[in-house]
Amino acid sequence: MLVVTISLAVFVVVLLALSVTIVPQQSAYIVERLGKYNRSLEAGFHVLLPVLDRVSYKFSLKEEVVDTPSQPCITKDNVTVHVDGLCYIKVNDPRLAAYGISNYRVAATQLAQTSLRSAIGKITLDKTFEEREVINSEVVKAVDEAAMGWGVKVMRFEIKDIAPPESVKKAMEAQMTAEREKRAQIALAEGQKQAAINISEGQMQQAINLSEGDKQRQINEAEGRSRQIELVGAATAQALRQVAEALNGEGGLTAANLRVTEQYVEAFGKLARESTALIVPQNVADVAGLVATAMQTVKKTG
Repeated sequence: MLVVTISLAVFVVVLLALSVTIVPQQSAYIVERLGKYNRSLEAGFHVLLPVLDRVSYKFSLKEEVVDTPSQPCITKDNVTVHVDGLCYIKVNDPRLAAYGISNYRVAATQLAQTSLRSAIGKITLDKTFEEREVINSEVVKAVDEAAMGWGVKVMRFEIKDIAPPESVKKAMEAQMTAEREKRAQIALAEGQKQAAINISEGQMQQAINLSEGDKQRQINEAEGRSRQIELVGAATAQALRQVAEALNGEGGLTAANLRVTEQYVEAFGKLARESTALIVPQNVADVAGLVATAMQTVKKTG
């Protein structure tokens, strides 16, 4: 009797253990009863009917990343490139994901590859590098429309790499090298042009400064000469006034007579020293006559 009771208790515990199911957060379980869909279990504690109910499918409701393998694609200008990418998907309806398709990950990958080849074939090689966002959008649109029946939502698609043939790579590198050299030559020419402009402007400013300096120098010299003439004239007038005053004074005429005679004799002496010929007045009495004439002029002036 005790053995039967223990066995029955163990059987009940096992049944309870089999009937209890705990669903983790961001997960969903599909329960089938006698092989037919019964319900979808969300996160939390659930009790199943032993033997009759069974968890057939378990899905994660988190966003998943599905790798799209590299594949050859032909562009509009008949260039073969190898393209791979990443497809981000999320299960929205666990029932459709379980019964709408056998493997939604493989289906999404295959459809993404097909859509990618179609999108690449519509554009040229240069555009494939420039319009990645457009290609990604086309792939997402195509896959998402088909995935609606799978209970799956395509969040986004990203191209990882676009690998053109080696010959195309070399041509692109040569083109880029030529473009960089062209930009360098343009920059050099612009620099030389600007340098020439700066030099010419500097020379022009230098010429203007020199001209202004020469103009100011001439003005200063003219003002100096004018001032010099004024000072010389004033000094001469002052000297003449002093001479006149001296002549009008006592003994002035006698002193002037003596001074004129000295200058006359000094002048003849200088001529005699500087010339090889001796100059003698034709009439020695002319000396006294010349002095008398000079004194007569002085008297009239005074």
